[in-house]
Amino acid sequence: MSRSSLHRCLQRHGISRLPKVDQVKPKRFKAYEIGYFHIDFAELRYEGGKAFLFVAVDRTLKIVFARIYRKATKLVAAGFLKALVKADPYKIHTVLTENGVQFIQHDKRAGNGFVGHIFGAVCREIDIEHRQTQP
Repeated sequence: MSRSSLHRCLQRHGISRLPKVDQVKPKRFKAYEIGYFHIDFAELRYEGGKAFLFVAVDRTLKIVFARIYRKATKLVAAGFLKALVKADPYKIHTVLTENGVQFIQHDKRAGNGFVGHIFGAVCREIDIEHRQTQP
């Protein structure tokens, strides 16, 4: 049986098409005001050793601010935030970070596991809400 004959036969019996599948609609991100930044860092390895790339991305405008540092410490993270605030023309109202020691201080003695940290202090000083990803 030829391909065209098979197609006509299937068409005659109403089964020439595959059944329609319910397509899952992609989720849309919640709309945020300009000034909601996601901050993260990555380790870069090269011949001379390693460096750390700190990156901040605005969720709305998708603008990126990045700096490379020799260390990934609490002071470096706080300095990166200050540099971001200075460079960004818009008011930053919220930053989202991971739960690394560069951004929050883990303390088993604290009831919720988190206590004061220089990054959080800079956020409060500049009036920025600091959110963390879920552990």
